[in-house]
Parts: sequence; C-alpha cells; structure tokens
Amino acid sequence: MAFPIDIKYITETEQDLGLTFPDQFKNKMLKENVGELITDDDDWQLFPFFDKSDKKRISRTCNHIILETKNKKEWRNFPNNAIAIASNGSGNCLVLLPTTENERVLGDEIFIWLHETGKVEKVANNINELIDE
Repeated sequence: MAFPIDIKYITETEQDLGLTFPDQFKNKMLKENVGELITDDDDWQLFPFFDKSDKKRISRTCNHIILETKNKKEWRNFPNNAIAIASNGSGNCLVLLPTTENERVLGDEIFIWLHETGKVEKVANNINELIDE
C-alpha cells in the first residue's frame, strides 16, 4: 500500500547522507514512498525513506534507504559512492550515483549493481522510465 511521505523525511535522509536526491526520484517517493520498478530483466522493490511519523509507518519503512545502503556497503564490491534504492530479492540492487559535476548531488540515471561481479550498469535515464503505470 502506498503511503505519501512528508518532505522533511527526505530532507533528513539527504542531510544524513550528505547528498541530494534527484527531483524526479523525490517526486515519485513523495507520492508513494514505496513501489515497484520494472527493468527488462527483473522487478525491483524500492527502499523507502524512513518515515518516523507513527508506529505503523516506522514499521513499514524500517528497510529504508540509509539502512539498506549501509548494509550493502559491507559487501566487498559495492561502490563507495552508490546509494541503494531498490532490490530484486537476490542480492542485486538498483543504485543512484553522484553526478560528475558534483559528488554531493545524485544523478537521475538508475544503475544496476550486480553483487556477484561488482559491475555497475546503467538501466535507465531516470526513475520514470522504470515505473509501470
């Protein structure tokens, strides 16, 4: 079930990570803060922003972006500058990477990180290309 999220929780996440998320990504998450993304090869479950507004939302967002990124960074080949945004349930993740112009700003492009090889491959120009509507 979709839950809109207050922008303050996205802002808190950005401050905690020292990064800015792309506007298209934030706009999608503001409306739902969950969801599924579809690539040619797989279906992906988005990691939410941590919503501390009530116990139900805390429970539904406990697998939030900060926690999932922290957990993935423990893997030996996860890119240091990547932020995990979705999982296919088998170890691979969709990630955002900083722009070449500013390491504190995440780009719109969505990449897949393959946990077995450590490869990072572009799968979309932005999140809207992966939303099944």
